[in-house]
Amino acid sequence: MKSAKAAAKPLKPPPKPRGRPRSFDRDQALAQAIEVFWKKGFEGTSIADLTEAMGINPPSLYAAFGDKEKLFLEAVEQYNARNAGACPYGDEETAKGAVRKLLLYMAEELCSCEHPRGCMMVLAASTSASASPFLQGKIAEKRAASRAALKARIERGIKEGDVAAGTNADELADFYSTIMTGMSLVSRDGASHKSMVATVENAMRLFPSAKKSVRATATA
Repeated sequence: MKSAKAAAKPLKPPPKPRGRPRSFDRDQALAQAIEVFWKKGFEGTSIADLTEAMGINPPSLYAAFGDKEKLFLEAVEQYNARNAGACPYGDEETAKGAVRKLLLYMAEELCSCEHPRGCMMVLAASTSASASPFLQGKIAEKRAASRAALKARIERGIKEGDVAAGTNADELADFYSTIMTGMSLVSRDGASHKSMVATVENAMRLFPSAKKSVRATATA
């Protein structure tokens, strides 16, 4: 007769759940990805760069974020969300004051030592030629939204009388958007904050402000 010990069947371990649980902080990993993309751009960033900075392996990256393009798009979304409201330039009394405030904020931000130099959105536009049309379209939409907000503030200035009558809001928005793009690019080359401020002041001399008498009449 077999002993009870011999007759007992070994217990089977419980089945393991499919997939591996995430062992990293997703938000923190995304923040690290933003830094890498900001520094190197889309095309200059490799999966190896990302996994090293994020502290994860490629399978974990793909499982959590999808492919490189999806991760980049999420990084751009997070970057924009982080900067939203950082410079409420539209609240300024005049359109000229609003544009000047925005440009001075850009001069300060672009030269900050707390993150890579330059604007991530400008860099995204110049380093995503190999990206899919979908991703390029999404980046273009975000640039267009920023320009539209600037144009709207200029149009408000025309309506309120602090911008010269007959000013082409489209052309003026394009001009100052181009100034900001240039500031972002030269900041990557090490331009000083002082030189940035000088650029802002020179650009603002070209702003078509209305004469005081026109402004006074419009607000009377």
